[in-house]
Parts: sequence; C-alpha cells; structure tokens
Amino acid sequence: MDHVIQFHSPEEVSRHLEAKPSWIQHAIWWHVYPLGFLGAPSRQESKEIHHRLPHLIEWFDYAVELGVSGLLLGPIFSASTHGYDTVDYFQIDPRLGDFDDFTAVIQAAHARGLRVLLDGVFNHVGSDFPKFQTALSSGAGSPESAWFRSKRSDQGSGADATYETFEGHESLIALNHESLEVTAFVQEVMLHWLNAGIDGWRLDAAYAVPPSFWSNVLPEVRNHYPGAYFFGEVIHGDYADAVNRGSLDSVTQYELWKALWSSINDRNWFELAWALNRHNEYLDTFVPVTFVGNHDVTRIASQIEDVRHLEHAIVILFTVGGTPCIYYGDEQAFRGIKEQRAGGDDAIRPEFPEQGPAGLAPFGWETYRLHQQLTGLRRRNPWLHSAKTTSIQLSNTQFLYRTEGKDRRVIVALNLDDQPMAFSDPGATKVLLGDASMEPGGHFAIPPHRWAIFE
Repeated sequence: MDHVIQFHSPEEVSRHLEAKPSWIQHAIWWHVYPLGFLGAPSRQESKEIHHRLPHLIEWFDYAVELGVSGLLLGPIFSASTHGYDTVDYFQIDPRLGDFDDFTAVIQAAHARGLRVLLDGVFNHVGSDFPKFQTALSSGAGSPESAWFRSKRSDQGSGADATYETFEGHESLIALNHESLEVTAFVQEVMLHWLNAGIDGWRLDAAYAVPPSFWSNVLPEVRNHYPGAYFFGEVIHGDYADAVNRGSLDSVTQYELWKALWSSINDRNWFELAWALNRHNEYLDTFVPVTFVGNHDVTRIASQIEDVRHLEHAIVILFTVGGTPCIYYGDEQAFRGIKEQRAGGDDAIRPEFPEQGPAGLAPFGWETYRLHQQLTGLRRRNPWLHSAKTTSIQLSNTQFLYRTEGKDRRVIVALNLDDQPMAFSDPGATKVLLGDASMEPGGHFAIPPHRWAIFE
C-alpha cells in the first residue's frame, strides 16, 4: 500500500465533525443508479468496454434545470452483477466505460456547477474479488484470509462456510474491519477517486460497519480533502451516535422516509409530527440526508396509495431540514415496486431514454415542474438546510407546521381531508406555492386534498 494509516485522537475526530463542508448547506442531490439508468446488462460477462457512461452527460442540463446541485452516483466500479458486489475498486465497470469516460463525466458535471458523490461499498466485496478468491484457494490462516470476517466454528464447515456474508447473500463477502490492511485499502480507494475529482462518498451499508472503522479511515482522508463530504447509509439504530462515533458528516433519514408515506396512507399526520420531533433532535447534532425514494425502496409514486397525495410527500421533503436527495425518475412520477426476489430491484432501477429528456412520457412533466418550484424555494432559502419544524395545527388529516431558522420561516399546510382546511396567522403575508385562498387578517383556506406553503 502507498498509503500509511494514521490513527487520530477523539479530540481530532471531534474537530473534523465540527468542520462540515460549507457547500453542503446548498446541496440538493440527484441520485442515479448508473447500471440501470444507462441500460447496462445485469451481469458482466466480459471485459469488453462499452462506453455508456458519457451518455449521462446528455442529462446534466436536465438535472440543472431540475434545480439540483449535485449527482449521487450509484456503483460504477467493476462488479459481477448489480454493482454492490465490487470486484475492482480502481476500475470503472466495463459495462459503463473506462477512466477517460469517468473523467469526461466529472469535467462536464463540474463545468455546470454539479458536485459528484460516488457510492463506496466498503462493508463487503463481491465473491469474485481477487483477494477473496486467493483466500479461498490458500485457506484459513493465509494473509488474504485476514481481509475477511471469519464465521464462528459452529456456523458450518467447508470453504463456502468459512466467511461471513452480508445479510445472507452468498455473493457478498463481509470485510474484516479490524484489519489494518482493509483500513489502508479503503483509505487508498477513497483518496484515489477524490484525486480524480469527486466531492465525497456515500458509504453503503454503513450500519453494518463498526463506527470505529470510519473514525479510523475518514480523518486521514479529510486531511487530504477537507472539503469532501461523507454520509452513511444507516437504516435503523441511533443516527446521532453513528455520526459521532463514525466521524461521518451525515446519515440517511429512513425514519422520516417511512413516516412520510405511512402517515399519508394511514391518514395519520400524528406519525409524521412525531417523526419530525425526532428529526429536530437529529438536527442538533447533524443534518440528515432526506429522501422520498432511492434504489432500494418502492417508488414513492407507487408507495402513496392515493395519487392526489403524491405532491404532499414531495412538499414535505423540501420544507423540512435536511439535505434533500431526489432519486432519478421520482421527479417524473415514475412507478415501480421493489420485490424480494431475484431481479426484484429491476422495476425501481430502470433505463432512461436513449434520446434524452425528449423520450420521457408526457405525464411526468407536471411532477418535474413541481420539483423545480420546490428546489427553487430551497435554493432561495438555504437556511432550510438546518431548519426545525414546529406543529401548529394537527389532526389525522390536516397538518399545519412552521419551519424556521435564522430569523426566517415558512408555514406548510397539508390537507388530506375531503373538507377544506382553514387556519389563521396574521403574520403570514403571502402564498408562496400551492393552492390556498387568503382573506384579510391572515385567514387562509386550503382546498380538499391540497397543500400550500406560506411566507
């Protein structure tokens, strides 16, 4: 390894936590799963290079017009199948292209003011990862075997039962995060691609990795790239603890995601109000990455049972604190249901039209325009990034909340009811977005099943 590990004291780690990249408060991500977006085959059958990656550039103006400021790219490294079974962390997957293609993408993105994050799968590797194949052939006790997490002796026998896997997937082999070589390797990978021009990392399955591993890896990487951003995929558990002990900048806000669509479907805004109170507590420590969809969950347009309320979910995403992330296609109201079977992710990881935005169906552009309005609101009000919410008026089907910070505020009214929603606020001066009538004295009415944002 060219890189030498340097471990850092808790005080040094704390300083890194306090020095968040300043640009992140303006960030809105467009999350793209490249293998699906670009129509790559589901399996890497040969090393023949197919230059699909530059096709992404044709969508950058679309992304800028959408109002995002950065691209979150799913796996692009050489892998056997879906990308989360990495084989070579230093090579672009030949189904997507090569390093020159990647460089062209980075340059084109940065020329438009778009930052780029890559997906780092550092909890596990694919079973075709060369060091794992060597470990299998050399046996337990070999230098290569120390890279991988061994199973207990009572968990089976034979070479195929020697090592831990990720959540039972036989093709995903868990790395040994106590290994100094693994620590140095991950640092080397991160620095290599940061040097190639990326702006940070999404850390896949961070919830399965000991926080101490990240706190060993990241400070040294930040010494070289202090402006880089690192957030972890954390589904459950103590989010603030994961950030603090792992020296992360942020984690994914799955609690809010679940409450958001569940409260709409159940006509129970109390669930969302409870989740927003939790969200406020997280904002005391870090700013979560917020989303209504990603590459692992059913599309929000399919998740919301009443299509009239899809807009409510999108409005919530952009009017609460957080770093918003739009999963490609959600801005066009794409539908797709995740299924627990082989190929069950295909519906939520589709190919985008080869001919560019002109090939998109007409029905999705209304949702795209709503996203534009809300990203515009967000960019005009960057204080929303760390703003907290307060419930003003709450029932099962009608919710009024105030989001405020830095002496600014917006008021959001969400109506799921068959009846109009009325409220009074003499301080509210105008309707920013949505449907509402306004009478003198700060009296407002929101039509059934609609929403509005007030200043």
